[in-house]
Amino acid sequence: MNSLASNRVLASLGELSAVTGEHRAAGRTIVLTNGCFDILHAGHVHSLETAATLGDVLVVALNSDASVRRLKGRDRPLNSLADRLAVLSALRCDDHVVAFDEDWPEPLIRAARPHVYVKGSDYNPDTLRETPLVESLGGSVRIVPLLPGRSSSSLIARLACRR
Repeated sequence: MNSLASNRVLASLGELSAVTGEHRAAGRTIVLTNGCFDILHAGHVHSLETAATLGDVLVVALNSDASVRRLKGRDRPLNSLADRLAVLSALRCDDHVVAFDEDWPEPLIRAARPHVYVKGSDYNPDTLRETPLVESLGGSVRIVPLLPGRSSSSLIARLACRR
């Protein structure tokens, strides 16, 4: 594998496309998941570790700060994109992390062309907007179980009650 494919934090969707192309050419199964990952907690780690078992290469995509604000509100994210990238890239279960700015990950999915696209069990593949796109690119959507009671929103709510 050349040095491009060994980079953990990818700078752009173009770099993501190149790296996943190298992995695909080497016969590796590419797994993609995405989210805000604002306050990394045991539920995130469980989902990421489960996703990693579904293929050879796990790519984790993070919503940019602006995207998180649009999706979660003006008070989010609590952790900057740089911090979220640093924390996620330190995990053993993922191979690459990349940021994206869109609210819907169509460009991300087109760049990665994952064999497996993973979301948590708070989603349903039959109603997930990404499912037709992933399937049109030859991939499948897998839903992984969430750990009950583990979410960034619930942690933020608990912290707010303690003020």
